[in-house]
Amino acid sequence: MKKIGFLSFGHWNPSPQSGTRSAADVLHQTIDLAVAAEELGADGAYVRVHHFAQQLGSPFPLLAAMGAKTKTIELGTGVIDMRYENPLYMAEDAGSADLISGGRLQLGISRGSPEQVIDGWRHFGYAPAPGETDADMARRHAEVFLDVIEGKGFAQPNPRPMFPNPPGLLRLEPYSAGLRDRIWWGAASNATAEWAARMGMNLQSSTLKVDENGKPFHVQQAEQIRAYREAWKDAGHAREGRVSVSRSIFALVNDQDRMYFGRQGGQDQFGVIDQYRAVFGRSYADEPDRLIEQLRQDEAIAEADTLLLTVPNQLGVDYNAHLIGSILTHVAPGLGWR
Repeated sequence: MKKIGFLSFGHWNPSPQSGTRSAADVLHQTIDLAVAAEELGADGAYVRVHHFAQQLGSPFPLLAAMGAKTKTIELGTGVIDMRYENPLYMAEDAGSADLISGGRLQLGISRGSPEQVIDGWRHFGYAPAPGETDADMARRHAEVFLDVIEGKGFAQPNPRPMFPNPPGLLRLEPYSAGLRDRIWWGAASNATAEWAARMGMNLQSSTLKVDENGKPFHVQQAEQIRAYREAWKDAGHAREGRVSVSRSIFALVNDQDRMYFGRQGGQDQFGVIDQYRAVFGRSYADEPDRLIEQLRQDEAIAEADTLLLTVPNQLGVDYNAHLIGSILTHVAPGLGWR
């Protein structure tokens, strides 16, 4: 068995060809797609977070609305850029959204990817401390966030409060028990995956990672997952860490699928992004029987317990539900995922 969810980047564009012409369209349709995916039997509904772009930004109102409209599906992010976050305010937002969903939040956080503007986090009021990089700042914010969602008191109460206080130091409210175990780190390198393991976070690995040895993407990603699991074991955590990978996978079951994605697929690509050499994983698009055989060779998917299907959200809720349903019906059983 493997958990299968979708990941939406939440694009919108005023073009007549777009099914999402405004931010309102994207927000409402993402909620509707989560409901549809749950009805199809999918396990997760995840959203990407980008700032200064016509894409989904602050995720917590959306996650809370998704939680209120669904009952069983996991709800998450892939990923929240911690360079932009006030970790204490984020802890309150996350606690609220998790309680609304009944404890189904799976929050992916990370240093983030190259953004639309130069040092966009500075506009949000954040700057690295002396001697820090922006990546260091993101990890510092993440560590504070992880600490405060543990639920331990840390703030000295006012001796003359507006409302009576419980005894001892105060924690942030609302507190959601168990959320700490459902935080994921989006890692682009083996080293950050190992750091995430030591910190007791689950691992998210996307369709891009640092090229560390020139091997095919799925081989390098599988090596990253194994490094993460070894570091997790060495850290002695009481529970098992979870691992998700993202893929663009399209089962071609009708003429519309073939029109949209019949020329997708291909090979990995190597290039430079954000000043480091990276490898970008291939897309998969084929008839279900051939798709099953191709996916059977993907070492990283085999290593992961969760697969996130990137969806073309601008094609609308009905068509994206069809894409998800095609994987669940025509592909997943042939691979033993269902």
